[in-house]
Amino acid sequence: MAVRGLGRRTGLAFAGLILAAGPVLAAERVQRPAPGRHDAELCVTVGAAAPNCGPAQLDLRRDGSARVRVDDLTYTLKPHAGQAEVVLMHGSVEIDDFGVRYLWNGRLLQITDEERQMRYDVRVLN
Repeated sequence: MAVRGLGRRTGLAFAGLILAAGPVLAAERVQRPAPGRHDAELCVTVGAAAPNCGPAQLDLRRDGSARVRVDDLTYTLKPHAGQAEVVLMHGSVEIDDFGVRYLWNGRLLQITDEERQMRYDVRVLN
């Protein structure tokens, strides 16, 4: 099968290159979502219990930080070389701050607080 305008060998090589690049292009498409506001779902898992999930608003910043808002609670994530500082606010009152591991896995932000045996999964919906 030749690609129109190219010889049979060149066309096959070109088609093979496109197929080989497919997984790379797919991987690029599922990187961390673009900065801005996104509808999301936050799931919190404590220990071995089933996750508790609900709607959230995710605000991604160009500097790599993120804010996850659920009603009047806001989690602010400030990354620092594979680790992050999380500040939990209720309105204008700081409730807690703690250090965590985090990872972007496509459109899923995974935050792990090993000390408290808690995991936060933020799935970007749009």
